[in-house]
Amino acid sequence: MGQLLSIVIPVYNERDLLPQILERVEQVELPGGLERQVVIVDDGSTDGTRDILRGLVRQRPDYIIHFHEQNQGKGGGVRTGLKLATGDIVLIQDADLEYSPNDYPQLLRPILENKADAVFGSRFIGDSRRVLYFWHSVANKMLTMLSNMLSNLNLTDMECCYKVFTKDLADRLEITEPRFGLEPEMTAKVAKLNARLYEVPVTYDGRTYAEGKKITWKDGFSALRCILKYNLLTPKQPAAAPSAGQVTGTGPIPISSHMADTHKTDDPTQEQKKAA
Repeated sequence: MGQLLSIVIPVYNERDLLPQILERVEQVELPGGLERQVVIVDDGSTDGTRDILRGLVRQRPDYIIHFHEQNQGKGGGVRTGLKLATGDIVLIQDADLEYSPNDYPQLLRPILENKADAVFGSRFIGDSRRVLYFWHSVANKMLTMLSNMLSNLNLTDMECCYKVFTKDLADRLEITEPRFGLEPEMTAKVAKLNARLYEVPVTYDGRTYAEGKKITWKDGFSALRCILKYNLLTPKQPAAAPSAGQVTGTGPIPISSHMADTHKTDDPTQEQKKAA
């Protein structure tokens, strides 16, 4: 049995784009013989997204689908998705079309080669991107710089959606932020865990507010709060990475003991699929 990649997709009011992103997720060829597990968390959608997902519960019993009765923000959706995911590797995918699943191979490669415990995407070191809001880019760079100063990392795009973790590391993150503050929170906690971190270029086809973009200037101030809070108040923890003697830099990561339960379905999961 090959290793399993859990693709966690938090969804909120993406009726028109959800079918398209799911099609792209299914079509991408995964490296290293990985199998895929799709985990979708609907965060209280009101635009008909939930009707699409109820249909998928019947059509795709292999999907893990959970419904939040009330909106909990992207952080809440990711937190639930990480708890439901059972794969050896966990990847966070937005439900819109801003980020392309075609980038999965380069996002996964450092982990599959046993060089990293976490991989972050960057929209600023790739070849192409959609040109959008100047002040958004300024705020992003300022927040990334402050995050780097406090975490002692040298990231170029702390706010990028694409973040990939080994399951062991994902289980130790304990996300608490409800909205987009989860990005600086995860970054700070990865640094506190002394995890091996890689950053790779990803393509970016950003949306305008007219096209459905949800992040606002308020989230920028929230990100600032989260950078200070989680870098200054979170205690440093024992390293999650193996010792230097254990890192070969080649070959797949070992299959964790939890793989034995990867394809089991328990009663709570079935109840979650039927909820709504």
